[in-house]
Amino acid sequence: MTWSIIARDSATGQFGIAVATKFFAVGARVPYIAAGIGGVATQALVNPYYGIDGLALLREGREPRAIVETLVAADSGRESRQLHVMDAKGRIAAFTGNECVDWCGHIQGDGFSIAGNMLAGAAVLGDTATAYLANANLPFAQRLIVAMKAGEAAGGDKRGKQSAALLIHGEEEWSDLDLRVDDHADPLAELDRLEQVSRERWVHFRSFLPTRSNPAGITDRVTIDAGIEAGVQAATAGKT
Repeated sequence: MTWSIIARDSATGQFGIAVATKFFAVGARVPYIAAGIGGVATQALVNPYYGIDGLALLREGREPRAIVETLVAADSGRESRQLHVMDAKGRIAAFTGNECVDWCGHIQGDGFSIAGNMLAGAAVLGDTATAYLANANLPFAQRLIVAMKAGEAAGGDKRGKQSAALLIHGEEEWSDLDLRVDDHADPLAELDRLEQVSRERWVHFRSFLPTRSNPAGITDRVTIDAGIEAGVQAATAGKT
């Protein structure tokens, strides 16, 4: 009932997961990312512990194939699950249970993994991959959304649309971007709109937040406001 893409941006090192489905609040259960380490997407009859335990195993240095084998072996409901995992070395592994609803499957490429179930057909994943590869010039968040829109144009979830999400992590444990559309007639269009709104202030503001290397961050409001304004002006100039 879902398709998702896990990818790593070669320019920034960011990990991102984008997902869409005809189900409520997909962003609350499918995407899991450990900054600088890897990502997990758990879907179909979702098992949240695939995400929780999968990230723990990634942090231990386990490779994706071993992680998938470990998770599904411990789950008697495995045949109703779908899972894919990608680590910082670009290694990928996936599992689609025999009881997942057609069309279901997984494809992968250099720096990305795409999996889905209950889809209109194989073209959903294929067109998602084609669009991701064709839009390497776009900023990472926009590239992921464009890829998902291409999959939706190919039929997406065969039941329809309801929710979508985009999760991106950079160097810090907290997310660079965490956008969720829980219930909407056109969730990917709304996700696209929210990403545009994030570029108005949030993406410029987040550089002032605390980091491991600067635990206090920047707290001077004059500096913050000036930095946001400079970022907005630079982004506006880049569009002309």
